[in-house]
Amino acid sequence: SASSRLPRPGAFLSTRTVITEPLNFWAGKRREGQKDNKEPVYEPSTGLVLCHLEPCGAAEVDQAVRAAKSAFGHWSRMSGMERARIMIEAAHMIESRREEIARLEVVNNGKSITEARLDVDSARLCIEYYAGLSSTMAGQHVQLPGGSFAYTRREPLGVCAGIGAWNYPFQIAAWKSAPALACGNSMVFKPSPVTPVTAVMLAEIFTQAGAPDGLLNVVQGGQETGRLLCHHPDVAKVSFTGSVPTGQKIMEMASKGVKPVTLELGGKSPLLIFQDSDLENAVKGALMANFLSQGQVCSNGTRVFVHKDILPEFLREVVARTKAIEIGDPLLESTRMGALVSRPHLSKVLAFVEQAKREGATVLCGGEPYVPSDPKLRGGYYMTPCVLGDCRDEMTCVKEEIFGPVMSVLSFETEEEVLRRANDTTMGLAAGVFTRDVRRAHRVVEQLKAGSCFINNYNVTPVEVPFGGFKMSGIGRENGQVTIEYYSQLKTVFVEMGDVDSLF
Repeated sequence: SASSRLPRPGAFLSTRTVITEPLNFWAGKRREGQKDNKEPVYEPSTGLVLCHLEPCGAAEVDQAVRAAKSAFGHWSRMSGMERARIMIEAAHMIESRREEIARLEVVNNGKSITEARLDVDSARLCIEYYAGLSSTMAGQHVQLPGGSFAYTRREPLGVCAGIGAWNYPFQIAAWKSAPALACGNSMVFKPSPVTPVTAVMLAEIFTQAGAPDGLLNVVQGGQETGRLLCHHPDVAKVSFTGSVPTGQKIMEMASKGVKPVTLELGGKSPLLIFQDSDLENAVKGALMANFLSQGQVCSNGTRVFVHKDILPEFLREVVARTKAIEIGDPLLESTRMGALVSRPHLSKVLAFVEQAKREGATVLCGGEPYVPSDPKLRGGYYMTPCVLGDCRDEMTCVKEEIFGPVMSVLSFETEEEVLRRANDTTMGLAAGVFTRDVRRAHRVVEQLKAGSCFINNYNVTPVEVPFGGFKMSGIGRENGQVTIEYYSQLKTVFVEMGDVDSLF
């Protein structure tokens, strides 16, 4: 397989990884896409071509959907326990191949191997969690007058479409497919064209675990492939992770067929650090809220509001620790920040830093292109993590999602003031608060307009807990028990035990 040719850790650059196998997958096998329309996919760490993407057109998307429709017929009739056994087997296979999958994720995405391993763990745990819920699909019995009664059935939707983002390729594929499959659905998943490599491994693993051919399919491509999926008459639901503008387009397309959508979109999340905070934990929380995956995380707390009394001390500590972050080869154990996902994205993030300077922000550290000492890494997409001081609410860096390693620090004086400023955004994906005052913590969280809130921590996403946003940050939830409702539909059945009482 392609993954078997991955270099051993520490030998990343002495051996080139070139992936030649097809990256599309349906009906239980890897498939060729449109070979006359190949697109290069680049390795973020080196800037070299990693593989070529063969996008799927109408014929390929239709084949994948038909395969999913066929598998749905068998899968949906299985008991929850039968589905659970296959999902647990898939989880065990992921666990046994953890290092292999993580290293391939690094090669394709650029994040550090340490983070990639945690992403693979999250994917496995998600599958295990929903395997446990697959046998709990149940309805309600309602007793009615005269011995009549009604009951409800929770039933699968059919073929679900999943459209993933490039920042967590393998994890997102699992987060979308696991609840869908647990409910008895099948899925066609489209990864980001920037990171097409690992989702197909998940589809293969489910097939090897005993799932019917076509249960999880992977179609590669960009906007056109996504459009074909959204409009396909046999797709019953669309789940998307990505930007707000793309989410709006997907919602519009799904509306033509009155299809339900789950949208996990962008964020410009606030992190509130009060004067009574444990400063050590607050600094660590701010770093976790801004620099995971090179800052390419939708829930990142990039607007860091710090009480004026502790602002100088906070900045000294956060800048010192930011400067100490080791940047470089993401497959090395010591690396804490790898490469951004693409050269255009790196240029976009650096442009945000330049604009912040023009608008009056002070660059306290970082925000520059970084060239590793190893000559084989010099074509990679690296930058130094950046902390911006003297930020004001109206600045572009405070209002717009940068999606890179850039922390904007703002000062505040009162709780009422910081809550008003924190909520002054069209987005509401996440928010955080650091304080030792338990009453303040819960009082503040109650008033924050965000779907996922953290008290004295940040960016913790256990699969047992729902994740999703308010306002323009999305619709629906991923993870947690409630997600069963987003991948199933309720049928009501009335049973008459007497004679019909007719008016005619």
